[in-house]
Amino acid sequence: MTAALVDYLLFAAKVLTVVLALGLLLVALVRSRRGRIDGDRLEVVDLNEKYRNMARALQRASLPKKAIRKLTKSDRKTEKARRKAPAGEGRRRVFVVDFHGDIKATEVASLRELITAVLMEAKPQDEVVVRLDNAGGVVTEHGLAASQLARVRARQIPLTVAVDKVAASGGYLMACVASKIIAAPFAAVGSIGVVAQLPNFHRLLERSGVDFELHTAGEYKRTLTLFGENTEAGREKLRQQLEDTHGLFKGFIQEYRSQVDLAKVATGEYWYGARALALGLVDEIRTSDDYLMAATEDADVLLLTYAAHKRPLERLLSSVGALR
Repeated sequence: MTAALVDYLLFAAKVLTVVLALGLLLVALVRSRRGRIDGDRLEVVDLNEKYRNMARALQRASLPKKAIRKLTKSDRKTEKARRKAPAGEGRRRVFVVDFHGDIKATEVASLRELITAVLMEAKPQDEVVVRLDNAGGVVTEHGLAASQLARVRARQIPLTVAVDKVAASGGYLMACVASKIIAAPFAAVGSIGVVAQLPNFHRLLERSGVDFELHTAGEYKRTLTLFGENTEAGREKLRQQLEDTHGLFKGFIQEYRSQVDLAKVATGEYWYGARALALGLVDEIRTSDDYLMAATEDADVLLLTYAAHKRPLERLLSSVGALR
């Protein structure tokens, strides 16, 4: 009798496990369908309010209660007056976008959505501020990112790029589009050049008795390879391609920052803040924090982020990756 009861309980547990698994799968499918309908979303953070809350937290910890009550009353009056302002009137807006670069400029997907959202709403008196941290990478991806910022300039909306750490190579390709570039004192700026490098294992394979064959159609379909024997003609063609890309890079900079002496700056070198200012690569030495705090005095400063929807399985994999 006891053995039969144990067997029954084990069977029930297996059935329950299967039912729960099917239920979770059904929920995942429903959420996945709903995600495709709802899509991604734009998130907005009021930086004026954020800074104000930070200041009030310090004041509550250091000021007498009477002074705090007075400040609270003043804040309420200011907020009430702002809400009563007629639609379409009031202060200008500053739209803040962050761009953290990598070799493939993967954030360009979000950037293009954010720029589209801003252009649907921004007026000529508004401003777009891009906090850029980008050491460069693949030409095509960074070229697309720069083209997204060029959309703002084309609409005659002021565009400021703030560099706190680095805007080099493809990062400067993006930065140069701005109406104004500000940089922190020790931000690295420049590196206007093009590079290509790869190892070659031909001699190692040859010593090991391994043959490598590469077949192409088109004289320059492949110039250099990892495993085959590279030729001087192939190397020369690659150098020509690099020079051509460098010329396009310089022409793009000249279009947006004609005051820059390319003979001095397009050498592949980079410079820190004050040196970059002297060369005309940036317009002002200032951190993004100081710039945005000052902007809150006469503008509503809004930080924009684009949250891409992830399906349940993608969220699970992201969570697993975060635990590593």
